[in-house]
Amino acid sequence: MTDPIASAYRLLEASMVHYQGQPVGTIASLDAHAPAENYADCFIRDFVPSALVFLLDGRGEIVRNFLSTVLRLRDQQEEMEGHRLLPKVMPASFRVLVHEDGREELHADFGDRAIGRVAPVDSMMWWIILLRAYCRVTGDTGFVRSTECQRGIRLILNICLQDRFEVFPTLLVPDGSFMIDRRMGVYGHPLEIQALFFGALQAGLAMLDPADAESQAVIRQSRKRLDQLTDYVRHYYWLDLARLNHIHRARTEMFGHDIENALNIYPESIPDWVTDWLPEDAGYLVGNLGPGRMDFRFFSFGNLLAVLFGLADARQSRLIMEVFQQRWDDLAGMMPVKICYPAMEGEEWRLLTGSDPKNIPWSYHNGGNWPTLIWALVAAALNTGHGYLAERAREVALHRLAHDGWPEYYDGRNGRLIGRRANYNQTWSATALILADKFIKDPSGLDMLRLGGAEEAP
Repeated sequence: MTDPIASAYRLLEASMVHYQGQPVGTIASLDAHAPAENYADCFIRDFVPSALVFLLDGRGEIVRNFLSTVLRLRDQQEEMEGHRLLPKVMPASFRVLVHEDGREELHADFGDRAIGRVAPVDSMMWWIILLRAYCRVTGDTGFVRSTECQRGIRLILNICLQDRFEVFPTLLVPDGSFMIDRRMGVYGHPLEIQALFFGALQAGLAMLDPADAESQAVIRQSRKRLDQLTDYVRHYYWLDLARLNHIHRARTEMFGHDIENALNIYPESIPDWVTDWLPEDAGYLVGNLGPGRMDFRFFSFGNLLAVLFGLADARQSRLIMEVFQQRWDDLAGMMPVKICYPAMEGEEWRLLTGSDPKNIPWSYHNGGNWPTLIWALVAAALNTGHGYLAERAREVALHRLAHDGWPEYYDGRNGRLIGRRANYNQTWSATALILADKFIKDPSGLDMLRLGGAEEAP
């Protein structure tokens, strides 16, 4: 029988993207029949598990090449007329174009070729988090303190810290601006973006040079925002049985500062499923929050990142993993990990997804199971003393992913079916399993995901 980890490594090596003779990333999928042309691109978010594998394997030069390449590509973004000073985000993906004369050219996609034409807000945050992981593993503070990297960190944080017409410390984004890159009713302040925002602030504070005059104002703003964001998410996004009872009995239409229902969440908005599904001795961070609006869905990646980065406190982190333990069949099933629970169905699906045929109930982003999330589940489980959950998740994936040809996602309430439109030979499905296996065998590798703490000057 073929070794699944060896098979995953073969896929990883075959997916490598080279530019001017140097490896700079990995393409999303090696499926020759992939339905979308951009699956031959190197996506910033998709490359993260590949990059973490390279770092643990002592191949940090690949990660450094990627970080430098993406930073240069930022300047390719076209500017709208009348917005000459518009700060630029990182691209969603890039590819290497080879001309007939052999000349190579990097071509970036900033969302203009994506479904829905939405800017990839999460790319710049993943870049800064990956830069921090690279520095922690390699000790290459010289690269981090280089002019280009310091400027890149400042520009990213400045984008996130801009003044907006809001009183919340969370980051406002449109639908489809992160891993869930299609219309799914996650506009506003989705949890995954808040967890990435928290991680980017932590990483940026650890890497910016406090002696640099240009960085000092960014550092001050970042520290203040980090504290506000932490308190806000831990309080307002948290849901356990006590909090659910509080919402159920809350008064509404209240004015002032110190009120019990500051965001005016109506008890009638509590969906029927959550009262029976939420375990008594567990809890989680809700998927989204806004004025008069609480999205009670369980979004796995946002909760797992909150545990890994420390956005959730120690008690909350433990209770989040209790949800995975007690609702394993719903959130992991036959293939970890379900991206969100439950799926939207019927009229709700039609209205919130725009009748998206790819996001039918229990498929793709609407309740599909994504193998790439296994690395985050394993890491969070190990971080909270739930090692048996990590082992269970790895064993489920180990015996099925390679056999199924490394699908992009799985369908069904328990993830039993290969995704109806899933690509095969999906790189991040393979690298997530490698990474999970590495974390279980040597949990010290989790240190690279500890984003806080200032760097020593070179």
